[in-house]
Amino acid sequence: MKLSVVILNYNVRYFLEVCLRSVETAIANIDAEIIVIDNHSSDDSCAMVKQLFPSVHLIENKENSGFSKGNNKAVAQAKGEYLCILNPDTIVSEDSFVKLLDFSAEQENIGIVGCQLIDGRGQFLPESKRHIPTPKVAFQKVIGCTDAYYANHLQTDAVGPVAILVGAFMWMKRAVYQEVGGFDEAYFMYGEDIDLSYKVKNAGYHNFYYGATSVIHFKGESTLKDAQYAKRFYGAMQIFYKKHFKKHVFMSAMVWLGIKMAQLMRPQSKTASIPVRHVYAYTQHLDPALIEQLPQSPHVLEQLTSQVKNESMVVYDFKLLKPSAVMADMKRNAKQDTIVFRFLSKNCKFILGSDSASSRGEVLRF
Repeated sequence: MKLSVVILNYNVRYFLEVCLRSVETAIANIDAEIIVIDNHSSDDSCAMVKQLFPSVHLIENKENSGFSKGNNKAVAQAKGEYLCILNPDTIVSEDSFVKLLDFSAEQENIGIVGCQLIDGRGQFLPESKRHIPTPKVAFQKVIGCTDAYYANHLQTDAVGPVAILVGAFMWMKRAVYQEVGGFDEAYFMYGEDIDLSYKVKNAGYHNFYYGATSVIHFKGESTLKDAQYAKRFYGAMQIFYKKHFKKHVFMSAMVWLGIKMAQLMRPQSKTASIPVRHVYAYTQHLDPALIEQLPQSPHVLEQLTSQVKNESMVVYDFKLLKPSAVMADMKRNAKQDTIVFRFLSKNCKFILGSDSASSRGEVLRF
């Protein structure tokens, strides 16, 4: 088997369904398997997978064991030569896996590969490519100087070596994952991807950012204004420094000081609601039940147009459009900050989307 796609899920049933449909399309011509490991969700995620995706290998945890333990448990049952660790609140391009297989075959000592992640507004997520977060770099990051933290020297659509990739999408050989021991289970949430990237790099492999394919990640990196995230970020960095930078453990106090400075200096930003005065729906058929719930009467189109007005909602139907075309259109429209996007997947009675990288978004059922 060539590929195992591992998805750790927790209470995002509707996003998981859309994610799985995109993955099914992307593996259509690949000898691949999909493994969903559910961390004891209280919604009907597991029932949905069993009913709609019977070929998916579902693992049901009896408790929320965290990101590291969950993924390690799933990878232990994987059979693919390659792994893709994937978040459930993502949509992959139809050609993402094929491109990454071709790219990987051309490289020697390939480690982890990440791709171009965009949020639900079409904006690039800078955590897609990062430098090693030494104490000094992490301190600069938390006070707002991000050039040392993010690998901004690489353009968003470029391909090149980087040190650290993000856990929402990590591509690698299963043998490499196993060689370095997978995710360190000392981390519960946050920092696992940094640690794994660093371990793989130190083992002599080359990590890459591959900007030639895009993936939507609805929930991007949280802000340090979020007290819970700030606490977890600091805790993760403490584990990382004790493990890899023992001579600089005292500098973790600088990171905490930086977090407190950031919280005092920068007011909590609020996501302003965007008025929707126009709705564009790219589809061959729009369910009347959905039309009734849209904020405006929709302009139904079958071809992408560059004439989308400000203060608009754009609904993309994946029965009509390929994910790669949708993402390219989102990135074009992202230059206007008054356009929001919603997504309709095959056989789904809901649309979903996110208007902010700091929140997963909303689901509209019809």
